[in-house]
Amino acid sequence: ASHNAAHAPLRDDIRLLGELLGEAVRLLDGQAAFERIEQVRRASRDHRGDGAALDALSAMISDLPADDALGLARAFSHFLSLSNIAEQHHRVRRRRDYRRGADSPPQRASYDEAFARFCAAGVAPDALWRCVTEADIELVLTAHPTEVNRRTVLHKHAQIERLLGVLDGVDVLQEERDAATVALRREVQTLWRTDELLRRKPTPIEEARAGLLVFESTLWDAVPGALRQLDGALKRHTGRGLPSGCAPIRFGSWMGGDRDGNPNVDAATTTQAVWLARAVAVELYVGEIDKLIADLPVTTCNADLRAAVGDVAEPVRAFLHLVRARLDATRTQAHAAGAPLVVATAAPYSDQRALRDELQRCYDSLVDSGLVALADGPLLDVLRRVDAFGLSLVRLDIRQEAPRHAALLDAATRALGLGSYLDWPEEQRIAFLCRELDNERPLLPRKLVLNDDAAADLATFRALALLPRDALGAYVISMAGAASDVLAVALLQREAGVSPPLRVVPLFETQDDLIAAPAVVDRLLTLGRGAVVAGDGARTLEVMLGYSDSAKDAGRLAASWSLYTAQERLVAIAAAHDVRLVLFHGRGGSIGRGGGPTHEAILSQPPGSVQGALRVTEQGEVIGLKFGVPGIALRTLELYITAVTEATLLPPAPPQPDWRQRMDEMAAVSFAAWRGVVRTDPAFVPYFRSVTPERELALLPIGSRPARRGGGGGVESLRAIPWIFAWTQTRLLLPSWLGVGAALRAGLDGPHSAMIREMAQHWRFFRSTLGMVEMVMAKSAPEIAARYDAALGPAASGDIGQRLRAAHGETRDALLDVLGQQVLLQNNAVLTRSIQVRNPYVDPLNLLQIELLKRHRAGDRSVEDALAVTISGIAAGMRNTG
Repeated sequence: ASHNAAHAPLRDDIRLLGELLGEAVRLLDGQAAFERIEQVRRASRDHRGDGAALDALSAMISDLPADDALGLARAFSHFLSLSNIAEQHHRVRRRRDYRRGADSPPQRASYDEAFARFCAAGVAPDALWRCVTEADIELVLTAHPTEVNRRTVLHKHAQIERLLGVLDGVDVLQEERDAATVALRREVQTLWRTDELLRRKPTPIEEARAGLLVFESTLWDAVPGALRQLDGALKRHTGRGLPSGCAPIRFGSWMGGDRDGNPNVDAATTTQAVWLARAVAVELYVGEIDKLIADLPVTTCNADLRAAVGDVAEPVRAFLHLVRARLDATRTQAHAAGAPLVVATAAPYSDQRALRDELQRCYDSLVDSGLVALADGPLLDVLRRVDAFGLSLVRLDIRQEAPRHAALLDAATRALGLGSYLDWPEEQRIAFLCRELDNERPLLPRKLVLNDDAAADLATFRALALLPRDALGAYVISMAGAASDVLAVALLQREAGVSPPLRVVPLFETQDDLIAAPAVVDRLLTLGRGAVVAGDGARTLEVMLGYSDSAKDAGRLAASWSLYTAQERLVAIAAAHDVRLVLFHGRGGSIGRGGGPTHEAILSQPPGSVQGALRVTEQGEVIGLKFGVPGIALRTLELYITAVTEATLLPPAPPQPDWRQRMDEMAAVSFAAWRGVVRTDPAFVPYFRSVTPERELALLPIGSRPARRGGGGGVESLRAIPWIFAWTQTRLLLPSWLGVGAALRAGLDGPHSAMIREMAQHWRFFRSTLGMVEMVMAKSAPEIAARYDAALGPAASGDIGQRLRAAHGETRDALLDVLGQQVLLQNNAVLTRSIQVRNPYVDPLNLLQIELLKRHRAGDRSVEDALAVTISGIAAGMRNTG
C-alpha cells in the first residue's frame, strides 16, 4: 500500500499529460483523428499476450494513409516522451521526499547514507575526507547519433517538467495551480503543432553547440549545488568540508574533436569547437560577476585588494569590475577564435588560474573583513564553477584511428629515404620512434607531400599547438593495438609544437585488442614511455576500454568478462611499474554498449581498478536523462561521487578461483554462440538488414558521423550505435543477450550448477551483468519481432528468426533459473510498472513501422516523416537506445 501511495503522484502526472495530449489532438486535428488514435490505443491495451488481438491491431493500422499514419505515430510518440518526463520528474520528487523526511532513512547511495555506511565499515574519517577531496572524476560528453528530436522539442520537454514541479508545491494557491495547468496545456498544444523532426544532418559544430546546452540549462547550477551538499555531508561525517580548489567532478567532450571515421571533423572544426565552448563559458561567468557586483557593495577590504583598486568607496565592486573587463576581453577573443585583439581595455584571461586567483583575492578580502557569510555565498559557488568548468566548460578530447597516424609517418619516412614505416615490424617502429623522440631536431621535411587524409591529420596536430592548453583534454587513439601507436602520437605532437603535449590514451576496443592490451601497456612502461607526470609528481597512465565494439565483436557476456580481466591485468602491470592507472570507460547508453545504472556499474569493476579516478563517456540521450533536469543532475553527480569513493575505499573482494574458471567456460560458450550467428551464419547479415530499419537509419538526419566505417555491408563495418539501435527498434534487443542463455544453460547443466547460482548471489560483477540482461529481457518483445520477420524477412533467411526467438526464450528461462525467480524483474516493481505502462503505446508504433518500412522499400517516399517519428517514438518508449 505504501509503495502504491508513493507512486500515485506519478500515475496522476501521466494521466494529466495524456489527457492534455488527447485534448490537443481533438482541438487541433478534430474528433475523427482523436477517435482513430483512441481506437488503436484501446485495442493495443487489450491485446496483451493475445495473438489474434495483435492481428486485429495490425489490420487496423495497415491501411492508414500516410497523413493519418503520421498523426498516429506522433500521438503515441508524444505520449511516450511525456511519460518519460513524468518519470524523470517523479525521480526528483522522490529524492526531495527522502531529503525532507527528518525521520526517514537517507536515500540509498546518497552522501549521508554512503558516508555513514563507510565509517561504520571501519573507514577512518580522515581517509574518507582525503578520498573524496582527491577524487578525479571526469564525465566526457559525446554526440548522440540516434537523436531524432529537435532541440526546440527538448526545450519544450524541459518546460513541461518545470511546470509539473509547480503543481507539486505544498503551499501553491489554487489559482497558481490553475495557471500552471493552463501553461501545461499551452506547452502540449505547442508540441502538437511543432515539427519535431530534424530536416538535415547536424554538423559537428551544431552537435558541439547542442552539447553545451546542458551546461547552460542545468549543470551550471547543479555542480555548485552538488558541491554544497557534499561539503555539508563531509562536515557531518569527517568534521571537515571541501578545501579550496577541490573539484571532484569535471567535464570533457568529444563533440568537435572526435574524427574517428567522421570526415566532417577537421582542424577547423576542432578550433571552432574550442572557441565556441570558451565563448559560452565566459558568457555564463559574466552573468555571475554582474550578480556579484550587484550583491557586494561592501565598503571594507584587506590590504591586498586595497592595493589593487586604490582609495575607492566600494573596493570589492571595483575589483570585480576589473574582473568583468578581463572577461569581456576574453569573450571578444573567443568570438574572434583566438585572433590577436586589436583593441582591448584589459588583458584576456589565458587560463582558468588567473581568473580563479582574482576571485580568490575577493574571497580572502571578505573573510579578512569578517564577512565570512558573504564570502561563502554566491562567490564561493563561482569559485567552485571555475574549479569544475575552467574557462571552457569542457576539456575537448581529440580522437583518431591509429592507422591514420601510421600513414602520416609513412609519408615522412618515405620522403626521408628511410623506407616504408608501414612495412616495418613493431620493434623497428618502436626503435625509430624512441630515437626520434629523444632527438631534438625536426623530423618532418618542410615540403612534405601528403595525401588528403595525412594533410588533414597534420593540420590537426598543428591546430592543437595554437589552442589554449586548458581547453584540451586527451588524445585518444582508436584501433590501438601496439605500443608504437602511442609513441607515434607523442612524436607527432612534438613535431607540431603541442606543448605541453596532450596525454596520449590508447583505446582498446575489440576482443583481440582487449586481450593484447596488458602486453602493450607493459611494453610502453618498460620503455619508460606513455605515462605522464601529474601535479603531485606521480606518474599516471590513462587507458580507454571500448564497450561497444568489444560487445559487437564477442557478444555481451564474453566482452564483459574480457573487459573485467583486462582491467585486472592492467592494474597489476601499473602497480608493478609504480604508475597510477586511470581507466577511461567508453560506455554507451544501451546495455549492449556497457550502459546501465551508474552506481552499480562502478561498484562491479574489479578491485583496485577505481583508485579515486574515473573517466567515462556520457553519450547522447543519456546526457539528457542524467543531467537534463536539475534534481536528477544533482542525484547523478552524487551517485558518481559515492560510487567512486566506495569502490576506492571498500573495493569488492576478488572472485574465487573456481568462479573465474566457471566464468572462463561460460564466456567461451557465449562467444561461440555469438560468433556462430553474427559472423558465420551466411543468412544473418541479409536477415538483419531486412528485418530491422538499419538501412533506413542511414537516411535520417540523426548525427554528423556516417553509420559505417569505410565500405562493406557486414556487421563488422557497422558502427556499434546503429547496430544496437536497429535491434532496439524491432524489440528483439539481440546484442544485449545473444550467447548469454547458451552460456548459463551450459553452466547449469554441468556439475557446477550450485556454484553458478552462488556466483549470481555473491559476486557483484556477475550479479550486475545478469541484472542488466534481465532488464533487457523484460523490455524485449519477441512476439513483436516475429511481425518484422513475417513482413520483411528475406526468403533466403530460412528459420533464422525463429531460432533467434527460441534462443531468446531459452535465455529468459536460464536467467530465471540462475536468479531463482518466477518472473523477470520480480524484485523491481517500479521498472515492471514502467514497462507495462509503455508497451500499449510502443506496440502500435512497431506495427506501424513495419507497414511503413514495407511501403518505403516499395518506393513510397511519402511515408518518410511517419517512419522517422516511429523510430523516435520507439526509442522514447524503450530508453537506453544508443
